[in-house]
Amino acid sequence: MPHNVIEARGLTKHFGDLEAVAGIDFGVRRGECFGFLGPNGAGKSTTMRMIYRATPIGSGSLRILDHEVGQAGSDRKIKRRLGVVPQEDNLDQELTVRENLEVFARFHRLSRRAADQRIAELLEFGGLLEKADVRAIALSGGLRRRTLIARGLIGTPDIVVLDEPTTGLDPQARHRLWDQLIELKRHDTTLVLTTHYMDEAEKLCDRLVIMDRGKIVAEGKPADLIRSYSAPFVVEVRSESDEELQAAERQFSVTIAQQRRLGDRVLLYTGDGEGLIADVVHHFPRCEATLRRATLEDVFLEISGRSLHD
Repeated sequence: MPHNVIEARGLTKHFGDLEAVAGIDFGVRRGECFGFLGPNGAGKSTTMRMIYRATPIGSGSLRILDHEVGQAGSDRKIKRRLGVVPQEDNLDQELTVRENLEVFARFHRLSRRAADQRIAELLEFGGLLEKADVRAIALSGGLRRRTLIARGLIGTPDIVVLDEPTTGLDPQARHRLWDQLIELKRHDTTLVLTTHYMDEAEKLCDRLVIMDRGKIVAEGKPADLIRSYSAPFVVEVRSESDEELQAAERQFSVTIAQQRRLGDRVLLYTGDGEGLIADVVHHFPRCEATLRRATLEDVFLEISGRSLHD
């Protein structure tokens, strides 16, 4: 069995009367990308902050890289081997890309020669060579995220923790960052991330957990979760007419495994996507109908009855 570089048992965290993390168990294997998925307030970011040692654990056990959190000197040893890419953009705005990396090289106590070599590698890896001497304040959102990732890699970490790494980026910038993260996995770096993007989780994560109200409600490989909790295809029927949507919640000639009403749309789950959408278009020509494959969003809907974005 692959070695777990992170292992949590009965992990909790309270903020006053709020139970942000409610006794969760999980393990992260070396060299994989492990994701935490869930709506705002699910406990994802609190769990991440406990992993990268910005927040003390409440109770339970958290073991990282064979060091038990809470024991004397363990946090320092853990932090030396972690790279952190926070959700918030905390680059020094008046420093250049290179200078931001140099500051963190000093934190990791790299010699001048080692720092110069590592920074050169990361500028090339992040596609930042042409922007190396540009101040952070003048960078686009995508370039800033790439700089944050490069900064998180300065210490050649065993584990990189990424909290919503592509939030606010355009599709091209997101795909560029995905390529970088996939390249890190090829070099046996363990990635731990949170994301609101279903396609991102499916693309990057080898395994993931879905959290809701501080608890883990599902876990596994993305494809396995989708197969377990949803029919393979979804036809979305949209209309501003409530009567038309109510009429769409009916029996069609194609077998429907599940149907769900969400605001201005009805979701119809089936194994025969092409047959169902043809049937919907025939019976409801004034409605907007789209066919798609089931996603992790559908998994969460099935488990909790609400959207990941609620």
